[in-house]
Amino acid sequence: MRRRIAVVGSGPAGLTFARVLHRHGHPVTVLERDPAPDARPAGGTLDLHEGLGQRALDKAGLLADFQALSRPEGQAMRILDTDGTVLRAWRPRPDDRANPEIDRGHLRDLLLGPLDVQWGRSVTQVVPGRRDGVLVHFADGRQETFDLVIGADGAWSRVRPAVSPVTPHYTGVTSVETSLDDVDTRHRGLARLIGEGSVAVYGVNRALVAQRNSGGHVKVYAQFRAPLHWHANLDLDDAEAVRSGLLALFDGWAAPVLDLLRHGTAFVHRPLYVLPVSHTWTHVPGVTLLGDAAHLMPPLGVGANLAMLEGAELAESIATGPEDLDAAVRAFEEQMWARAGRWAEITAAGLERLVSANPAEALALFDQVQPS
Repeated sequence: MRRRIAVVGSGPAGLTFARVLHRHGHPVTVLERDPAPDARPAGGTLDLHEGLGQRALDKAGLLADFQALSRPEGQAMRILDTDGTVLRAWRPRPDDRANPEIDRGHLRDLLLGPLDVQWGRSVTQVVPGRRDGVLVHFADGRQETFDLVIGADGAWSRVRPAVSPVTPHYTGVTSVETSLDDVDTRHRGLARLIGEGSVAVYGVNRALVAQRNSGGHVKVYAQFRAPLHWHANLDLDDAEAVRSGLLALFDGWAAPVLDLLRHGTAFVHRPLYVLPVSHTWTHVPGVTLLGDAAHLMPPLGVGANLAMLEGAELAESIATGPEDLDAAVRAFEEQMWARAGRWAEITAAGLERLVSANPAEALALFDQVQPS
């Protein structure tokens, strides 16, 4: 019997789930509020870990394609003092495939492949417990019923309220993102500063991180501890005002480092929110969550990896497991909660150290996780 399965959200979690189900010959409906794949910027770069994101792609039959698209050289990392002194410099070995980088847009296109996504389908509410299945309400007034609805719709999930009343809370750390284009021709000094991968500079309760994407594009993140409404007297739509505010916040740092902000284009305000470390819920038949919808964490390179592996594992358990769909989902949730809880603790502690009153904590953290 074919089950009516829908996944809400076309991010890494939702698309990996759908792609693995598709590989096993099971139909799945992908519901995405964006009107088209390129309706908004795809975001920065992701490092996919061998035991997490790459494992998920292997389950989807896409590992070789990923390896052809990924950038192993993007694993390079430099840490500078605020005066510009190089404190650490790590370079990957030529055969190092532990955590190669891939642009989010390239990963999205790889996962989309043959999938039939229903674009412009904005979900407003999910109502379980009906005799004919789970009822999904859409912003256009339409309704549709499914046997299983999976919320892979991110931090502010519209599916989550069907299983949990919990909402994300602010970490006390804000990130402001900007970009550099054609860095190797237009900003050669910054290209050398960044290297082939990333560069990070840590000060007292603040950090600047620049990360290469493909095609000479660089994402820059200014991170700092501040109240949620720190920008009350600042027009976030005024790029020059935001730039001036950030330069004042990082005053005294080396000029080449501050050039990452001076030459940035538009600025995007991203306060960092998380869900509680041990977020679980009482199982609700017909509804479950993946990725940020289930366990929103600080963006320290783990969230998308976990989300993809969860999507792949749930799809496999549905496609190859017992006929009891609800039993497969229950077993998946128990496994997800245990693993995600461990990573949530690690990333919460990591954020405390990376944006800290003692910048030496950030350096010590990298010394622990980087190869000698």
